[in-house]
Amino acid sequence: MTVAFGHIRFAVEEGIATITLWRPEKLNAASGQMIEELLQAFELADADDAVGAVIVTGEGRAFCSGADLTRGEATFVAARTQGLDPAGGEDVYGREEAREPGGEIALRLYRMKKPVIAAINGGCAGMGASLPLPMDIRLASEAARFGFVYARRGMVPEVCSSFFLPRIVGIAKALEWCYSGRLVDAQEALRERLVSAVYPPEDLMPQARLLARQFIENSAPVSIALTRQMLWRGLEAPHPMEAHRIESRATYSRARAADVVEGVRAYMEKRLPVFPEKVSTQMPDFYPWWDEPRYS
Repeated sequence: MTVAFGHIRFAVEEGIATITLWRPEKLNAASGQMIEELLQAFELADADDAVGAVIVTGEGRAFCSGADLTRGEATFVAARTQGLDPAGGEDVYGREEAREPGGEIALRLYRMKKPVIAAINGGCAGMGASLPLPMDIRLASEAARFGFVYARRGMVPEVCSSFFLPRIVGIAKALEWCYSGRLVDAQEALRERLVSAVYPPEDLMPQARLLARQFIENSAPVSIALTRQMLWRGLEAPHPMEAHRIESRATYSRARAADVVEGVRAYMEKRLPVFPEKVSTQMPDFYPWWDEPRYS
């Protein structure tokens, strides 16, 4: 299945959904349309039981050059915020219209039940550098460059990168990169664990697909969905007891699942498992176990 949006492409093949940023003539600069289409694509992938993993990459020589600056300094004033003036005495900061648009992508990624791999094929800056942070695994081409250039434009981090970046590379390195806005090459990104591996450009997508295949062929989709949420949300748990509570619920429910019967039999019979349970309809009754915070 292939869906051609305006600013992205969405294709599903052999259980892998590939989302490609598709504005190569603008180095895949992010537009409002691209943001909306990415949200739709993640919804499609998450709802489709035929999709076991997602890969996000860019068309051409860039991954994503950041926000489309065609409108100059007006770029960062979203159309939906026209007429909102914090100097007018109205508390506008908590208004829905004032939300940073890229953050909605990060929050959608945070809720994903499918593994998401970023295959960073080239340069990325600003929003483009922050976009892969909420994804589970980042693989980079040798041509990749990262620029957290917000302060150089008079702006601040977006796409929830103030949450994700320090958790990935540590607070000191995150601050250094954001303060300076300098370009970080692929090898430095690898050393600082921003990315998991670096490949020659021609090997990037084959390696991303190989990794995705490992998830699909060996692991139960419901177990992956639970594991993804347990680990991401566990980063914010105040005490190990919170992890123990969720792991106990998950262990109790999974031990009685048809997937476990198949998983054990496949291991004993030395074959790949064919897990019967579906993420769309057979998540355990305690899921979700958290309350989503509301924006205000």
